[in-house]
Parts: sequence; C-alpha cells; structure tokens
Amino acid sequence: MLKRRDFIRGGLALGAAASLCGPASAATTDMRLFWFGSPARAERTLAVARLFEAANPGVKILGEVGGNDYWSKLTTMLAGGNAPDIFQLVPSRYADYAGRGAMLPLDDYIGPVIRTDRMMPEVMRLGQVRGVTYGVPLSINAFALLYDTVAFQQTGLTPPGRDTTWDDFARLCIEMTKAIDKKGVWAIGNAARYSYALEAFLVQRGKRLYREDGQIGFDVTDATDWYGYWDSLARNGGCVSAEVQALDKIQIDSNPMSTGHAVMAIAFSNMLVGYQALQKNPVGLTVLPVAQKGGPSGLFYKAGQQFGVAKTAKNPKLAAQFLDFFLNDIAAGKALGLERGMPINLDVRAAVAGTLNEVEKRSFDYIQSIADISGDYPPQVPVGAGELEERVYRAIADKLAFGQITPAEAGQTLVAQANQILQS
Repeated sequence: MLKRRDFIRGGLALGAAASLCGPASAATTDMRLFWFGSPARAERTLAVARLFEAANPGVKILGEVGGNDYWSKLTTMLAGGNAPDIFQLVPSRYADYAGRGAMLPLDDYIGPVIRTDRMMPEVMRLGQVRGVTYGVPLSINAFALLYDTVAFQQTGLTPPGRDTTWDDFARLCIEMTKAIDKKGVWAIGNAARYSYALEAFLVQRGKRLYREDGQIGFDVTDATDWYGYWDSLARNGGCVSAEVQALDKIQIDSNPMSTGHAVMAIAFSNMLVGYQALQKNPVGLTVLPVAQKGGPSGLFYKAGQQFGVAKTAKNPKLAAQFLDFFLNDIAAGKALGLERGMPINLDVRAAVAGTLNEVEKRSFDYIQSIADISGDYPPQVPVGAGELEERVYRAIADKLAFGQITPAEAGQTLVAQANQILQS
C-alpha cells in the first residue's frame, strides 16, 4: 500500500477542493479529474470535459478543483487508495509523485492512444522521470519579467530588454524605487527564494539547477553569488523588505507586484493573464536580465503543468484518451486558450492564435519571440525537488532577508541541504 509519508514533502497551499460536478449515474462510466487553479481555469477545464463527454457517449468526467489544501488532499487521497483518475502536477513536484509509485507509466499509450505526431519535437521528455513517461505536459511556458508599463512611463525609465545585465537591472531597480518615492513600494520582490529565477541565472553560467543524474548542477560559489546579488539589492533599496517578501506564497495573488508593493515580477509567461487581471495598468512582458550582453539568455521552454494518471485508475485507456483529447483536439485547445501556457500541439497552437484576446496575444507573442534565444529542455527535476522547494529555497532566502545569515552561509547551507535531500 502506498504510504502517506512518502508524499508529505511540503505543500504549497492552494485552497479547499470542491466538487464541481454531481455524481455520475449508474449508466455512465465516470472518471475523476482533479486540478488546482482559478475559477477561469475551472471553467475552461470543465468546457473540455463536456466536449470529451460529447465525443464519448456514456462517459462522465467528475471535475474537482483544489485550492489551498490541494497538495495535502492529493497526498491523502493517494495514500488512502481514493486517488482521482487524473490529477494535475507542477514540474517541481512531478518527480516526487511519479518516482514514488503513485502514477501509471504511460509509455504503452504514447503513439497508439496519445498522439504525438503534431507535437513540438521532444516535448514529451517533459513527462518523463528516469526514462519512463508518467504523464504529459499540458503546455509550455518560459521565464519572463513582468512590469507595470505606466510606472515606467511616469518615471521616465526604460524597461529591461535583451541586453540588460543583472548589474544593469540592479541599478534600474534602485533608481525605480527612488523614482516611485512611495512608502512600501519597491521595484521588485526579492527573487532569492525563487528556484526558477536561480535556474535562469545558472543556465547563463552554463549550468543547471539539476543535472541529468538527479543531483544539483551548481556549487557553493554559484549559490553565494546568487544570494549576494539579492542581499545587496535589498540593502540598497531595490527590492521589497523582508517582511513583505515573507508574505509571498509563490502565487500570483500574493506576489509583491499583485499586492501593490512592487512594479515588476519574475514569473512565467503564461502568468501574464493572471497578473494582468490584478493590475489596473497594462503589464509588459520581457526577458530576464543576462550575465553579460550577448551571452546566454537563460531561457528555455518548460512544462507549464502536467497531468498524470493514478496507478489505481479504473480505466487507464480512457484516461489516456482524455489526455490525448486535452492535448490534440482543436476545440479543446480553443476552450483552454493560453491559461495553462502555450499548446504543445502545433495545429492546436495555430488554431488558438486567432482566438486570443489582447493580453493572451502578448503572452503568445512572447513565447514566439524567444525561440531564437531559448536553449534545450531542462533535465527532469528529481525526486526530492518538492521538499527543496518548500523547506529549503524559501527558508534560506528568508533568513538571509531578515539578516540572520550571510550570503556565504546561505550558499553553503543550500548546497549542503540539497545534497542531503537528493541523495537520501
């Protein structure tokens, strides 16, 4: 039996789960689908479920959307043998679930059931753990820097671009904070606690957050430099205070930009829609700063999110058919739009392009625009990455922000704790 403790590896709170559909009748074949996200995501996901039902008479999709307790509830259901047939995951936690026996291997369904002939080349690698396909990427996205366009217009400062270095960016953030001249408002949140921002920083140095063998791909010097950058920026007033940053739960609505404490955010391209919904001013989208002008961008396409099938799924083939429909059906793609990210099916992507609103088009255009500076897909995050996200990256960055440790101590601690977790 699956042990609950195998999955309790920190939990990003996302809100109470609620059933969105009534019980299926005895005459139907029901399948449970569990995901997290906004009401808009629920609406889009249920639209796809209804389309799938229409194409498969006798099938009923029971949709459940989770909030702050999504991860703890998923863990409990998996451990108790009451898992949903299909459930949503994020890249940082994907291997923790796939690598501990909760998910059904899908390799036998890739091709015959889940078609890949019109997908981006090699994109299905983003659903593999240790060479086995345990799920499918629902989309792709990329790192991005979001900014309040009006704030830049009012201050007369120029937004960052492809040639903006990290040193340039630090100077800009300090200038921006001074130019705003408003108590409790800074240029940007303290991104020392974001592993994805660290990963871009590392890729620019020719390294990775994780190696192919599942170990960290950086050393103490890299980590110390990273923490030193943000410590210096904070001390010079370029990013938010420790107290404000501690309130950030790594969600759109808790980011300092969304709470009115910053005018920029390091995020993902598909999050533009969510950020814009919380901003009165138009939100711009650009690349992250680089180590040196003309050097590597640090950008690459990654899975926006993934769907996995529970090992206990009653009808694995039906679950695989739903995944195929979700990824490859044109009508499903139009219903989903870009809320989870850019479609990985090229035909769906082309069909969706003509249906986008102005905000979605900005996100779409951004993904298209960085094709020439984006690198290879990243190695799959290893088992234990979820624990690192929840218990290590943020905790160390917060201690640094509150002055409890130095950048050098932070770098040493990160490497030591990461090695301990990933080797256990």
